[in-house]
Amino acid sequence: MLIASQMEPTYARTVYPCFDEPAMKATFNIRIIHDPSYVALSNMPAIDVSEMKDENGSVWAITTFNTSLKMSTYITAFVICDFDYVTRTERGNEIRIWARKEAVKNGYVDYALNITGPIFSFLEDLLNISYPLPKTDLVALPDFEAGAMENWGLMTFQESSLMYLPSDKFTGRKAVIAITTSHEIGHQAYVETFFFFLFKWFGNLVTMNWWNDLWLNEGLASYFEYLGAAFVEPKLSLDKVFHDHVIQPILREDNNIGVRSLSASEDKIKGSSFLISLFDNITYNKGASITWMLSNFLTEKLFIRALSSYLKTFSFSNANQDDLWTHIQLVVDAQDEIQLPASVKKIMDSWTCQNGFPVLTLNLSTGTISQEQFLNKKNENSTDTYNNTWIVPISWMRNGSSQPLLWLDKSTKMFPEMQVSESEYDWILLNVNLSGYYRVNYDELNLKRLARVLENDPKAIPAVSRLQLIDDVFALTQFGYIQIESALELTKYLAREDEIFIWNMVLLNLVPESLESTLKNYEVYPLLKKYLLKRMLPIYHYYAGLIRQNVDALENDYFAQVYLEKLFATACWLGLQDCLDLSSELYAKWMNSPEYNIPFLIRRTICCYGIAMGSDKEWNFGWDMYSQINSTKEDKDILLFALSCARESWLLYRYLQYGLSDTLFSPNCTSDIILYVLVKDIGQRIAWEFVTENWPLLSERYGEWCGEELLHDILKIMARFVNTDVQIQELQVFYNTTLEENERGAATALLESAKFENTERRGLLMKVADWLQKNIDD
Repeated sequence: MLIASQMEPTYARTVYPCFDEPAMKATFNIRIIHDPSYVALSNMPAIDVSEMKDENGSVWAITTFNTSLKMSTYITAFVICDFDYVTRTERGNEIRIWARKEAVKNGYVDYALNITGPIFSFLEDLLNISYPLPKTDLVALPDFEAGAMENWGLMTFQESSLMYLPSDKFTGRKAVIAITTSHEIGHQAYVETFFFFLFKWFGNLVTMNWWNDLWLNEGLASYFEYLGAAFVEPKLSLDKVFHDHVIQPILREDNNIGVRSLSASEDKIKGSSFLISLFDNITYNKGASITWMLSNFLTEKLFIRALSSYLKTFSFSNANQDDLWTHIQLVVDAQDEIQLPASVKKIMDSWTCQNGFPVLTLNLSTGTISQEQFLNKKNENSTDTYNNTWIVPISWMRNGSSQPLLWLDKSTKMFPEMQVSESEYDWILLNVNLSGYYRVNYDELNLKRLARVLENDPKAIPAVSRLQLIDDVFALTQFGYIQIESALELTKYLAREDEIFIWNMVLLNLVPESLESTLKNYEVYPLLKKYLLKRMLPIYHYYAGLIRQNVDALENDYFAQVYLEKLFATACWLGLQDCLDLSSELYAKWMNSPEYNIPFLIRRTICCYGIAMGSDKEWNFGWDMYSQINSTKEDKDILLFALSCARESWLLYRYLQYGLSDTLFSPNCTSDIILYVLVKDIGQRIAWEFVTENWPLLSERYGEWCGEELLHDILKIMARFVNTDVQIQELQVFYNTTLEENERGAATALLESAKFENTERRGLLMKVADWLQKNIDD
C-alpha cells in the first residue's frame, strides 16, 4: 500500500481547507497518523514520532514534522510508504532517495543518489543562492501520473525517471534520470531549492502572481535541467539533446492558428480544469526555447547574473514576467558590452505574448530579410491577417566564419553585410546552432550554395545547424513555401553525414513510420531504396560493426541509444541484405541460446526481421518467449509487435485468431495486435477482413467505449490506403453497421479528407520519384 500526494495545480483544497492560490503563502504544521509499519514523509524533517491507541485498541504512529518555510499550497506534500532509502549529505543538506525495498537493495537508485548532490551544488554555485531546507527526499513511485513533481523538500517521481539498472547500459536511462532530476531540483531553487527559484516563478521562494506565468516555472526549469544534466553527464552531448528533444519538436507543433501564446492575461485563465491544459509542450518546450534564445543574445553570464539578483530581490514574495524583464533590464543598463535594439520587455513580449513564431526569408542578392508568421500556406484559412512582428536576434555565419549578432525589428530590413558576391563559394547561414526560435527560408541561390558546402565539407556547418537546415527545408516544403526538389537537393551529401541524430531527422521526413506500408505501393520505393541505401551504407556499417564486435562502445552514445532502431529498421525495410542477415543471425543466436540478449538498442528491429525472414519455426519461438511468465513488459511489447512482422499470410491470420482469446491477451493487447498487423503492407487486407468478420465478438469483448476507440484507430490507418470512391464505399458499408448514426458523418468526412490528402501525397511522391530518377546516380 502507498499514499502520495499531488497538489499542483489546485488539489490542495481537496486535502485541507485553504486559499489554494499560488500568491497566497503560509507556513505549515503537518502531523500524520499512520500504521506503525509505514514511514511518513513530508516537506520538512520529522521532529517527533509517538504512538496512540484508537477505540479498538489498535496502535497508530503519529509523525510530527517541523514547521515549513513560507510557501504556496500546491507544493505541500506527503508520502506514506514502506519503502527503504539510501542517503548522503551535500553541504549540510541530507539527501535521501526512497524506493521499493528490493529496488534499493539492488542498487537501482544509486545513480540518482550520486548525481543529486552535485546538481544541487552546481546550481547553488551558478545562481549564488543556497538551498534553504535541511533535507531533501526524492521518492520513486510505482504509479504516478504527473511524471515528477518538485514539492519543496519532497520531490516525487515515476520509477522510470529515478531508477537506473546497473546491468542496463543501453536504454538512455541515465540521460532521462539526469534531465528529470535536474529539472525538479531546479524547481527547488525557486521554490525551496535554488532551482525552484529559477524555474518556478511561483513557488516557495518567488511565487508567481497567477498561473498565466506558468512558463516561467516550467520553461525555465526545462532550460536549466540541461545545464544541470550536462554538468553531471558531460559525455551525453546534452546541448545537442536540447536542440533535438526540445526546440525541434516544439517548432513542429507551434505553427497552427489555434495554438495559444506562451503568456496570457490573467483574466483568460478561468477554472481549475483549464489550468491542467497549461501543463503542455508550449509551457515546457517553448518556454525553454525562448529562455535559450534570451540567454544567447544576453550571454549566459549576464542572464545568470540577472536571475541571481532577481531571486534575491523577490525571495518569499510574488512576481510576474514583467518583474523579470525589469530585473534583466537593470543588468543590461549597467554594462556596455551588449547593446539591444529595444527594451528587454518589448523584445520578450513579442515572443511570449504572440502565438506562433516567424519564418525569416533571406534574399542573397539584396541582403534583405523579411519576416512573417510561419503558417501553412496550403491551408485556405491561413491568410495574411496575422501581421505579427517579432524582434528577432540573428546569429549568422559567412563562409564558415561567425559574424556579429544582428537584429530584425521590423517586417523587412536590408543588411548590406549580407549581400554576396557571384562566387559560388560565398554563402550565408542564419540562426547558427538554433540560437533563435524561428525558421529560415533561403532563396534558391543560397540553397544551392549550402548544398554544395554540405557535399564538399559538411563539417563547415555545425551539426546542430545541419539538423536545423534539413528540418527547416522539409517544414517549408510541407507548408507550401518551397518545392520538394529544393529540400531533396540538401540530402545529396548524406553519405558523408556521420551524426545519427541528423540521419533520424532525414528519415522522419523521407520515410515516416506511418507511411511505410503505403510507400511500398508506389514507384518511388525502388528509387528511394537505391538513393537512400547508397548514402546510408557508411553510417549503417559503422554501427553494424559495433553491434557485431563491440556493442559496449555505445554505452555513452546517447543518440545511438535513441535513434539506432530507426536507422536499422529503415535499412531492413529498404531491403539492405546485411541488415536482413544481421537480423536472422542475432535472432538465430537467441533461439539457440535463450539466455542470450539481443542488444536492446535494436531488439525491436532484429526480432521483427528475424521473424519476417524466417518461417513458422522463428514465429513459434517468438510466441513461446512472449508467453513466458518472467518476460519483462518491455520485452513483451517488443515481441507483440515483432510477431506481426511475419511474411506468411496464414501466420498473421493465426496471430489475429490468438488475439481473440481472453486467456492469452488483455483487450489492450488484442487491439495492439490488430493495429500492428493492419499497418504492414501484406497485413492490411488480412487484418481488415478479420475485423469485419469478427466484429460482433470483438465488440462484445471490448465494450462500447473501447470498441469505438479501436474502430477510430482502425479507421485512421485504413484511411491511408483510400484513393477511390469505391474504397470509401467499401469502408462505409462496415461503418454503417457498427457506428452510431451521429458518428457516421464524421467517419465519412475523415475518409473524404484522407482521399484528398492521399491524392496530394501521390502527386508529391511523383515529384520525388522524378527527382530521384534524375539524381539517383549522383
